[in-house]
Amino acid sequence: MDYIVITDPTDTARALDDIAPRLRSRVRGTPYLEGPRDLALFLETYQHEHKVPGFRRVLARTADRVLAGFAYGLPLSSGTSWWDGFLDATPAAAFTREDGRRTFVVKELAVLSDRRGHGVGRELHQHLIHGITADRATLTVRPEARAAAWYERLGYALVGHTQPWESAPIYRTLHKPLRP
Repeated sequence: MDYIVITDPTDTARALDDIAPRLRSRVRGTPYLEGPRDLALFLETYQHEHKVPGFRRVLARTADRVLAGFAYGLPLSSGTSWWDGFLDATPAAAFTREDGRRTFVVKELAVLSDRRGHGVGRELHQHLIHGITADRATLTVRPEARAAAWYERLGYALVGHTQPWESAPIYRTLHKPLRP
């Protein structure tokens, strides 16, 4: 498996054709049940995020160049709403303070179902966070997704449950220290 890290905004924009909608629709499904509206929101959000300094994207390709998975993320800005919408406990202000360098958010990590269980996700994650200077990483995952337990095995811990907007599903917000 080849892992390609892309950080240039032009290249990350061009590479979007590799992941949407073909791959994303093949890795989603139960429990996500995402539809055309979710894909449109993903594409719209990506158009802004890939231009943020520090944006990183990793592609996993098989020996015959078939896309097996992808991951991407970016630093949280000082004006982020990432830490809003907690349902159970609101983290302390010192925990949620952001400066554009403190926290790297893993926005997407997806592996084709026939490639799961072979370490592709773990390698994608490792390539994504390798070399970043953030103190910690964060992500959200649906509680019913098998990936929730997988992220905990990678060292992520629960911050709390969030609902980012009124009709959104509930997510587990996790974080992982990257520096001692």
